[in-house]
Amino acid sequence: MTKKERALNAVEVLKKEYPEAVCSLNYSNPFELLVAVRLSAQCTDARVNLVTPTLFEKYKTLNDYCSADVKDIEKIIYSCGFYKSKAESIIDMAKGVRERFGGIVPDSIDDLITLNGVGRKTANLIVGDIYHKQAIVVDTHMIRIANRIGLVCEKDPKKIEFALKKLIPAEESSDFCHRIVLFGRDTCPARKPKCDGCPMDFNCKKIGVK
Repeated sequence: MTKKERALNAVEVLKKEYPEAVCSLNYSNPFELLVAVRLSAQCTDARVNLVTPTLFEKYKTLNDYCSADVKDIEKIIYSCGFYKSKAESIIDMAKGVRERFGGIVPDSIDDLITLNGVGRKTANLIVGDIYHKQAIVVDTHMIRIANRIGLVCEKDPKKIEFALKKLIPAEESSDFCHRIVLFGRDTCPARKPKCDGCPMDFNCKKIGVK
């Protein structure tokens, strides 16, 4: 079986297992998703979703964030961890979007990664979920599972991203990433993956599984 065949099998298996592929972070506009993803660094999505209603209720527009008191944002997002650096980068992100992109969250990875606190993982999530472009979000689940089933033999996130963009159909790429997260949580964790009865079993090389 080629890597391309294995990748296409994975797309179909996960589509059947998880027909509803949606981002687990709550948001109502592109900048709110940027904020939520920034807060999710070293923090669970569930915790972020407990914090953002208060934040989004108080800060409704880009200008609200640009003129925000950093101490106030720190107080609201405290439970997400790393609250000082996250608060600073949220305000700086807002200023960057307003001053350099006319108040519109950019739709290209190269532009997005110029914003404070935005790396390739976040940028891919934005272009995939908001702009419906090809996107491969390389998080810990993707690194682990893509290696385990035999799609890549690589730990560098950027190299994994570009390798998978050659294997996963562009129109399936964003949803595939969300499904990988669900699959990783439910069936294929880092330790003690549930290989018995796994829908991906026939398609998996079980790299690193003891």
